Amino acid sequence: MKSPKNARIWAEPHLYNYQGFWYPAWQFQGVLECQKYFQAQDTDILLISSPKCGTTWLKALAFTIINRNSHAITSDHEQKHPLFYNNPHKLVPHLELESHINNPIFEPSSFSSSPSRLFATHLPYISLSKSAKASSCKLVYICRDTKDTFISLWHFMNELGSNHLGPNSLEEAFEMFCRGVSIFGPFWDHVLDYWKESKERPNKVLFLKYEEMREDPNFHVKRLAEFLGVPFSLEEEGSRVVEKITNLCSFEHLSNLGVNKDGKLPSGVENKTFFRGGEVGDWKNYLSPEMVEQLNRLNEEKFRGSRLEL
Repeated sequence: MKSPKNARIWAEPHLYNYQGFWYPAWQFQGVLECQKYFQAQDTDILLISSPKCGTTWLKALAFTIINRNSHAITSDHEQKHPLFYNNPHKLVPHLELESHINNPIFEPSSFSSSPSRLFATHLPYISLSKSAKASSCKLVYICRDTKDTFISLWHFMNELGSNHLGPNSLEEAFEMFCRGVSIFGPFWDHVLDYWKESKERPNKVLFLKYEEMREDPNFHVKRLAEFLGVPFSLEEEGSRVVEKITNLCSFEHLSNLGVNKDGKLPSGVENKTFFRGGEVGDWKNYLSPEMVEQLNRLNEEKFRGSRLEL
């Protein structure tokens, strides 16, 4: 199913609906090819999220954790780590984009020395390839407060949107989001499917919350490392490797690096676009009390009985 032509749908000409989720035209072909061609290996790691839920941060953390033996965490004046010169999205390839550009070739980052291939995707669970579901590969899912997700997505899509269509107003975007019409949405279905999988198969799916990670990043870095099969040794903890990773990958540090201020991805998207704010509770600057009430009501309705709270 395809949205009407010439409608402003998240600053896109139109969206495609496939298996119950909405995709921009420029990613839809990649979604189909990824589902068809991607052959997951048992040692693969897939970082998954609905858009604007902490993907950039999770990419930086996971890459640094699994490659820490070959890429030691150095001080700012040495600047030897790949993150000093590469946006996290360059270090961790995105399946939908890679499958469309290089189909059916999937190669990990040339900077990675880990035996595990590290990829990212926004695909909902239903649209993952059969091998991604059936193999022993690890799925790491990160979600975020619904209200902050919406505001971040609204800013991001207006930044990337087609100039001839113009941006969507906050009210236009809000109405679509609440109807489930958003990039890789409905948001609630995307989150809930992975939440259920994490409860049924906790050894395969790790479910993370952005706000909890911001509140205690060291704890969650250790939790992530253990899930990925590369826990920190007592020696590493004693030499504060966990804290070094947390600091290197922090929003404040990454957003101030030259590569993320001035650089661009191969797609042409400016790196700074991925570092707007990263704040918890930024929605308070935008949403009316009525909007907040509506999103809270939708959260309660969509997640009822699941024990999931956002």
